[in-house]
Amino acid sequence: MTATPTGSTTDLIELEEFFADPAFAAPSLSPDGTRLAYSAPAGGRLNIWVRGVEQTHDEAVQVTADTRRGIYIHHWTDDPRWLLYLQDTDGNEDWHLFRVDLDDPGSAAVDLTPMDPGSRVLGVEPVTSIPGTVLVWMNRRTLFTDVFRIDVATGETTVHLAQDDPRASVLLDRDDRPAFQTVLTPQGTVEVSAFDTGAAGPGTVDAGTPRLLRTVGGAEHPMGIHPQLVTSDGQGLLVGSFGDGDHLRLVRIDRTTGDETVVAEVEGLDVDISGTAVPGVLPPMVYTARRTGEVLAVRFVSDRPHVEVVNPEFAEVYAALQKLSDGVLGPLSSDDAGRRWVATFVHDREPGVTWLYDHATGQARLLHRPVRSFGPDDLAPMTPVSFPARDGLELHSQLTLPVGVEPRGLPLVLAVHGGPWMHDSWGYSPEAQFLANRGYAVLQVNFRGSTGYGRHHVTAAIGEFARAMHDDLIDAVDWAVAQGYADPDRVGIYGGSYGGYAALVGVTVTPDRFAAAVDYVGVSDLANFMRTLPEFLRPQFVNNWYRYVGDPEIAEQEADMAARSPITMVDRIRTPLLVAQGANDVRVVQAESDNIVASLRKRGVPVEYLLAPDEGHGFANPQNRRRLYLAIESHFATHLGGRAGTSAGTPPGSAGGHR
Repeated sequence: MTATPTGSTTDLIELEEFFADPAFAAPSLSPDGTRLAYSAPAGGRLNIWVRGVEQTHDEAVQVTADTRRGIYIHHWTDDPRWLLYLQDTDGNEDWHLFRVDLDDPGSAAVDLTPMDPGSRVLGVEPVTSIPGTVLVWMNRRTLFTDVFRIDVATGETTVHLAQDDPRASVLLDRDDRPAFQTVLTPQGTVEVSAFDTGAAGPGTVDAGTPRLLRTVGGAEHPMGIHPQLVTSDGQGLLVGSFGDGDHLRLVRIDRTTGDETVVAEVEGLDVDISGTAVPGVLPPMVYTARRTGEVLAVRFVSDRPHVEVVNPEFAEVYAALQKLSDGVLGPLSSDDAGRRWVATFVHDREPGVTWLYDHATGQARLLHRPVRSFGPDDLAPMTPVSFPARDGLELHSQLTLPVGVEPRGLPLVLAVHGGPWMHDSWGYSPEAQFLANRGYAVLQVNFRGSTGYGRHHVTAAIGEFARAMHDDLIDAVDWAVAQGYADPDRVGIYGGSYGGYAALVGVTVTPDRFAAAVDYVGVSDLANFMRTLPEFLRPQFVNNWYRYVGDPEIAEQEADMAARSPITMVDRIRTPLLVAQGANDVRVVQAESDNIVASLRKRGVPVEYLLAPDEGHGFANPQNRRRLYLAIESHFATHLGGRAGTSAGTPPGSAGGHR
């Protein structure tokens, strides 16, 4: 379908201004509050820079020199000489922990965690009971995650705690001693136990025998129970719990009695667990004091994210921070003393605005505001909306309408989030802003199975892949058409990961509803997808993939999965399709895209395929992102009639290419 371009009174914003690497990201204060570390571009990739808190970027020192892939996650240590960061290889998610010498920033980074392929760093505790060391969770034994103590200066590594049950997690107190254990049972519940013995030390810790406290959870926790934080005194475990209600609260389980008490709850709202996807980059679930680990505030899902303060002393800090922005507090870093704070705010039209606040003086200074050719008024407000699905389930969504265009009969892009156990929330979405600037209405739907909207909402997705979960998306399109926003003949669907699967379901289950589709690292064959996920993850499938979709090793369930897999319905596809895939994707392997593309081409159905050999589960490198969104721009402009820049349709050359 070729449509007439949609008019607009706003200027076309260059694609790079939406998808270039940020000039300032993931800032954190040193423990003494004198220095700031952050990610910023260097050599075509994000690298780590360090500067004094009173200095500017012109005075900063570049301390890493990665030219293959950007660095986002770093950690200060208790020694001011060393900084740590995580990095994988071309998106393969085999994370390693590297050491940077701040006294000699030009020297090569040191890999503190050499491992065989398939093993990775899964967690880091940069400050421990033994100065100069860090604790690192790794699966050097591929199926088991053990805790190691690493001497940062020498790299000497010893086993701190061996864990031989892949369903179990031992949680340490602030003296690095085993305090609690959580075990995912075959039935999907979680057993919470306490340890009454255990000694700290540089060698192996004897955890002793766990004592069962209580059994919690089930299918309402498809991503596991989050958070799992040992309290600062070691006598309690903080977890997310629905209790007997429908909404997720933060509760404390007592180490002695097993009694559960509420730490934070907001009527009608869930604790926001989405920060677990990228710790240190996304806003956290729980804000904690850096030195003591005490809970300061808890983040909840709402039309605009809600921060519930629970610490009276932090209330003063939070009140001062709120005055700095009309957005919502996002990532936050402080010094050990809790005097200096670096706060980044979530906002739908001003991303990444970051302030330095000194609580001792009450003074604040702007650290970063993106320098762009446009201002907030040139971007489209993101508006929370909700409407009922056909069975009455409330679908909380985000609507972004183009600026300067009457919101009537617009081409619509249905943007479907990944997971599926995540959610779209109010804030800056470069994809939504980019598409709105091109003249599209953008609708992001928190379909059933999305987290953040209660126990009933998430569990309503059990058995509903390609069924009611897809019906929710169709109901959302029907709502947008009924409201007059969308032209029913110009609707596109776009998504990554589960969203890519949803796009493929859209053009197979309902082939007449969409005029264009984009599948970005999406699943085409549910059984193959599950069989090719990393083996060490499989013990954790009981409450997500096995419970919600099925077990491919059970013939009857495999047949049902095939019936809901786009690859078995590929003969129904006639919608123009764009497919994008990273060759190193370990979550959705390349075959998921190769097979759908090959099948279409065998039938002579046109399909555009972007394959990036240096990417994994999503395109991180700037040249690949540019290539992807140029292709999306051209694809939707051709088939939905939105605007396009002069370079659309002619993506630049890169390491990858069209296939």
